[in-house]
Amino acid sequence: MVEAKDVVVVGGGFAGLSAAVALAERGFRVAVLESKPELGGRAYSFMQEDGGDQVDNGQHVLMGCYHETLDFLERIGSRDKLFFHQDLEIRMLDRNGAEAVLKTSRMPGPLHMSGALLRYRHLGIGERVRLMAGGMKLLAMLRRERAALEGLTVAELMSRLKQGERARQCFWYPLSIATLNDEPEVSSAALLAEVLKRAFFSRRSDSAFVYSRVGLSELYCKPAADFIEKRDGVVAAHCNVEALEFADGAVARVRLRDGRKLGASNFVLAVPPHQMLRLLPDGAASDPFFARVGKLESSPIVCVHAWFDREVTDAAFAGFIGTTTQWMFNKRRIFARHGERHPGYLSFVISGARKLVERPNNELLDIVLGDLKAMIPAARGARMVKALVLKEKHATMAPAPDTFRLRPTANTPVPNLFLAGDWIQTGLPATIESAVMSGRAAARALEARHGEKTLAVAA
Repeated sequence: MVEAKDVVVVGGGFAGLSAAVALAERGFRVAVLESKPELGGRAYSFMQEDGGDQVDNGQHVLMGCYHETLDFLERIGSRDKLFFHQDLEIRMLDRNGAEAVLKTSRMPGPLHMSGALLRYRHLGIGERVRLMAGGMKLLAMLRRERAALEGLTVAELMSRLKQGERARQCFWYPLSIATLNDEPEVSSAALLAEVLKRAFFSRRSDSAFVYSRVGLSELYCKPAADFIEKRDGVVAAHCNVEALEFADGAVARVRLRDGRKLGASNFVLAVPPHQMLRLLPDGAASDPFFARVGKLESSPIVCVHAWFDREVTDAAFAGFIGTTTQWMFNKRRIFARHGERHPGYLSFVISGARKLVERPNNELLDIVLGDLKAMIPAARGARMVKALVLKEKHATMAPAPDTFRLRPTANTPVPNLFLAGDWIQTGLPATIESAVMSGRAAARALEARHGEKTLAVAA
């Protein structure tokens, strides 16, 4: 029998699990349905068969400004699995080992960034001053010219801020591509401005880099599932939802691919946009609210994992300037447990990889290894033991300027249907923080509508 506080959440990634945890806390009985064999959506990990390493499907870094994510992890008992690097410290590598560090000063925020920018040796003194002036102008535009920013790309913004090519390549574009996951020529200036405001020009603690000491699945999937199940909920993987079935203008049940059906009073879709549209009947999918979602595009990420016979750098994290490969993560320095068979385990990320994602894995590996040897000469003598190339063709929502009018809210025109996902309107690009914010927004919206319905029945 369907109870008033029964909720079905479709999707078991950060968005779906954060929604389910928030609802379980509020006394709802939740069933989470994930189509893949394991929870995690596009942010999961798996065990390497021969080495015992946890491998993330893509490298994800948290920051101190991820307040909703950190609170979510605290509630499910996982915050102690994180390592907080209290001072922002990013090694940026140029050809043949030339290195400069973006490191915040001990001053309170946002002044802490002044020291980082003024000491950034990849730029000359004049370029550093113009960089600081550009940052201040960007924050002013965010406060006073938000509408104008929403119509600009990052590349167009750089011209407005009078930033030279060297400053773009050494500072602005690496940060833009890392946070927005697309090329500056097509990415929203307003989204970049929001990220920079929260991460770099706010409180000093908000700039902290936060690493998971364990694989992503261990960090949040099992703890969230345990949290939900202890509150009379159900979490089921390998449970493929084929369609939503409607009755009297509302969702009545979900139909699974194996023919089973599950009814509830409320439903949360925490899946990518194209999947959400496929689950709706034709009449609902053609509603303007849902139809505009179909115009959202996606952007791919390529992640390469490589194991070497030695450690080639003591940096936990580094950015590459002027190469196809953008970021390197030293997993031996990040993971709490190491000493596995191969001492050198590095992970490399190429975001916005539209031109690369269809290329063969061996070509992608050659590109990454060439970039590594160009940036870190010590790697030239290391022997690669094994490698793994992972492609996420629809990794994130493409952050084009027109996404502001296309991204939907958690509430939908269907009274008992709610949306969650890093792609709904959170004001942020498609990040883990955006996913968690969306899940919690869906829970709040559902609770509010449930309260309205209860009051109406009582009246």
